Amino acid sequence: MAAASTEATESAESVPARKPGNKKNKALVILLTVAIVGGWFGLKWFISSRTDIETDNAFIEARIVQISSKVSGTVAQVFVGDNQFVKRGDLLLEIDGRDYQLRISQAAAGVGMAENEMGGEQLKADGARAAVQSARARFDQAVLDQGRAEKLYSRDVLSKEQLDRLITARRVSEAQLKEAEEALRRAQAEAGLAIKAGSKARILQRKAQLDEAELQLSYTKIYAPRDGYITRKSIESGVNVQAGQPLMALVPLQDAWITANYKERQITYLKSGQKVEFSVDAYPGKIFQGTVDSIMAGTGAAFSLLPPENATGNYVKVVQRVPVKINIDKNSDPERLLRVGMSVVPVVLTGRTSGDVMKELNPF
Repeated sequence: MAAASTEATESAESVPARKPGNKKNKALVILLTVAIVGGWFGLKWFISSRTDIETDNAFIEARIVQISSKVSGTVAQVFVGDNQFVKRGDLLLEIDGRDYQLRISQAAAGVGMAENEMGGEQLKADGARAAVQSARARFDQAVLDQGRAEKLYSRDVLSKEQLDRLITARRVSEAQLKEAEEALRRAQAEAGLAIKAGSKARILQRKAQLDEAELQLSYTKIYAPRDGYITRKSIESGVNVQAGQPLMALVPLQDAWITANYKERQITYLKSGQKVEFSVDAYPGKIFQGTVDSIMAGTGAAFSLLPPENATGNYVKVVQRVPVKINIDKNSDPERLLRVGMSVVPVVLTGRTSGDVMKELNPF
């Protein structure tokens, strides 16, 4: 027993005692490692935030085309439904055109009447012209008779009474000639012949009314002005509509874009043509591409309905946001998944390197 205890004591003394400083060294190494890794990721995030500009204040927009009617009437038939894709020139709806067809018939009848009236007035002018020629012939004859009578009177062959009668006949024929010439001018004016360019003014007026009636009839068929999706359709067959009344909206998603509201200190290195990668909440994990198109000429607050008045004395500085237009790459969304109003997180790839960012931090 004594020998066993002695051996145990000797073995215990041979094992070196653990120093309490080893735990502190391990903790220090772990802490240093965490600090280095955290600093590395922090520096990487900082550089990335300066080279790839990101914001979550961005939305998809498009120019919504309001479809309305140019004429009043009853809707005869609607050829499209909600959210349907249509191409430019597709017939959307048709308004009952029977009333406008009657207007065309009335206008065509007016053209025919004007042409007939023009022919009658032309005949009047021709008759007035013949009357002038006849009156001029009588006047010429009266002038000759007066001249002969004056010669005979000078020879005492003709009496004074007969001479006076011939002079009176000449005056009467002269007055009749003037009256006939005035009637001719009046007939020419009525026929539109007094003015060179106005010979068919009345006919042209009636033809213009006919063209207008035909144009009104063409407005009864409403076609798609461009490719897009039908939305907000508020019309059905049998409904009476008024001119200018909104009937539906057309959204050209193929021409949609992103409006990203970046903070004013984020647009320092933003330029047109820079590549953009963005994601939407509706399709997590899917990345779309785009390109910076332009930067708005002012902040959003400057163009708001009630812009801020900074000269009132109670000014508080607020970071402003500048809208940036981003064109969507059509090849990145061939299925037209994006919709107007969706929230977007765009990241602009400015092309700057980590060296460019570190140069800014160099105080020397």
